[in-house]
Amino acid sequence: MTFRKPILPALALVAALAGCAREGELVVDQGVGITAVLTSCPSVGIPDYTGDITAFRAAGDQTAANLDMTATITNLRHTCDESGEKVYSQATFDVLARRTDVRGARSVTVPYFVTVLQGGSAVVSKRVGEVTISFADGQERAQASGTASSYIDRAAATLPEDIRERITRKRRPGDVDAALDPLSAPEVRAAIQRTSFEMLVGFQLTEQQLAYNATR
Repeated sequence: MTFRKPILPALALVAALAGCAREGELVVDQGVGITAVLTSCPSVGIPDYTGDITAFRAAGDQTAANLDMTATITNLRHTCDESGEKVYSQATFDVLARRTDVRGARSVTVPYFVTVLQGGSAVVSKRVGEVTISFADGQERAQASGTASSYIDRAAATLPEDIRERITRKRRPGDVDAALDPLSAPEVRAAIQRTSFEMLVGFQLTEQQLAYNATR
């Protein structure tokens, strides 16, 4: 069995992202000011409602009695090389599957997507891959592994020097702007947003499958 229908346009319903905060992007210093551990690497996560896929035997019947197979993306791991002009990011993950009818050997191919977003909404790239899960005769559970990768323009993911200086500049007690949060400035927030990238991995679901995940 193979699932190949497209996901909703522009990843609709994917509003909240799992694990997609830019960890280490900005850290409060011991003194007055902010130390920036600035990275060009994207954050990596699984968008809500796309980390699971459920298949039913007969169309239109989404009851437990009609359940055929379920699969979940888990153990998402991430590496990143930001040494060149293009930032290379790679993720690996496991797919854990369970079927209800264990009679006979069976292989199931499920599609997954890897999408790069800039600024939380602009789709930079999207690719679709496949993972094949193989069940032995009598086996209820099976596991497979997948990989996802992307390239990001380092310049696009780097804060302008003037913005970087405003964020990281040491402020001494008594300075006029010592009590001001540089991140509260609209132009600083906008610059951080523009240079924020996310690499998202999830199952390539049909509209019905995505709606099922969102409402169950």
